[in-house]
Amino acid sequence: MTATVDPHIGMIRPVVPQTPQGCAECLLFGTPWLHLRLCLTCGHVGCCDESPSRHARRHAHTEGHPIVRSFEPGEGWRWCFVDEVFV
Repeated sequence: MTATVDPHIGMIRPVVPQTPQGCAECLLFGTPWLHLRLCLTCGHVGCCDESPSRHARRHAHTEGHPIVRSFEPGEGWRWCFVDEVFV
């Protein structure tokens, strides 16, 4: 994975995971997820694109928060949903 300079990198803030136990929407609705993503603008925890509901991507587009970090143990990569690149 090669990191790219992305124009949205300035939207990254120090965040605290809002729902460290799992995807906020999946927990609310009782639906399953596969992997978790942490919004680096507000701390929203959402499920990945391989999950049935794709809440991380939905959050990025509805809230305008484009960059997430993997919220899986041992992973630290970041992704921009707008530019579809690792950052």
